[in-house]
Amino acid sequence: MSTKGRGSWTLSYDDAGNGRALLFVHGWPLDRTIWLGQLGGLAIHARCIVPDLRGFGGSPGDDAGSATIDGYADDLVHLLDALAIPRAVVCGLSMGGYVALSLLGRHPSRVDGLILADTRAGADSAEQRATRERLIAFVQAQGIPALADQQLDKMVGSTTRASRPELCEMLRRMMAGAPPRSVVGAQRAMLVRRDWSAALASIAVPTLVVAGAEDAIIPVAEQRAMADAIPGAQWVEIPGAGHVAPFERPAAFNHAVTEFLLTLNR
Repeated sequence: MSTKGRGSWTLSYDDAGNGRALLFVHGWPLDRTIWLGQLGGLAIHARCIVPDLRGFGGSPGDDAGSATIDGYADDLVHLLDALAIPRAVVCGLSMGGYVALSLLGRHPSRVDGLILADTRAGADSAEQRATRERLIAFVQAQGIPALADQQLDKMVGSTTRASRPELCEMLRRMMAGAPPRSVVGAQRAMLVRRDWSAALASIAVPTLVVAGAEDAIIPVAEQRAMADAIPGAQWVEIPGAGHVAPFERPAAFNHAVTEFLLTLNR
């Protein structure tokens, strides 16, 4: 683990491998350990940069509790600056996909390619906003361990629940260790994030969209439609995986990413 900072910000991150930079952005309410299977499996193909977003894992949070999706993206660009990395392929999972899209929109010259995993382009519907408000109230009333228990079955697919109880427990512990302020702040950040639906057709970097076939949070059909709307985007559906497909089926996910990286080298 290393930390890099400039001014008032500091991010904890892992840095392994050589070659094309591959920046991983975790989802909510997770931390960078969700990418352990990628750090171990993809470092032979790329330089893997795996940070904790501000307020999660080993990265300190914002005392004001004013996290934004754009702010997370800017933090990651500062990290790339500190590491002297001019451009990276940005891989975002769930909320990390929102951050990846923000990074592309705000700093297009820094993005070599885009990998969107178990995420969506659209802003929240009224129903989804109400769900986030309920989650915020639940965390404030019941605490983070209760949230982890509530969310676990939604995060992993039925195959993982049936066959990999140790993986489910690892994920539950990861979520249970998230700081309440950061968990709530990230929910509020997602409430007001940009809607990318109309801008998908303007994405000009190579893009891979990956979905777990058992994703219970974001419908696979919605993710496939997002891929279809991005010019030239590649689409991969991973069987036996839910909303955290890279964590549940790391070998399958890593194969998809490796094939995608090969297309960038042609």
